[in-house]
Amino acid sequence: MIGVWSEHAQIYLLFFATLTTLFFALPIFLAPLAWARMMMWKIPKDTDLAVYFGRCLGAFILIVEMLAFRAGLTGEGLVFTFQVLIAVFLFMLVVHIYGALKKIQPITETMENILWVVLLVLTLAFFPVV
Repeated sequence: MIGVWSEHAQIYLLFFATLTTLFFALPIFLAPLAWARMMMWKIPKDTDLAVYFGRCLGAFILIVEMLAFRAGLTGEGLVFTFQVLIAVFLFMLVVHIYGALKKIQPITETMENILWVVLLVLTLAFFPVV
């Protein structure tokens, strides 16, 4: 299964990076509290720390997006970018499963586990075989 669609690895990265930049990275980076409200989080009165952490998370997502766009457009760092994505998706699964088990997150975050599994499987399927 790993690399079954590897000849389309760059197209997959461009598609992935475009969608996740528009729907995750930029909203979290530019308006973290609006994104949090949309995801059904309770917003505290003092929001400075939440905004700070949201923007930090958004910045790191944008770094991953830049890696994906570079690899998708040029082919440079293709294997490394896929390895980074696999690590991101595995860690995000751990974070969201933990939150679900502890019952400390809205249902939208628990349902996000489906997204992380789908992205992990797709990324493995498109993994560039060298």
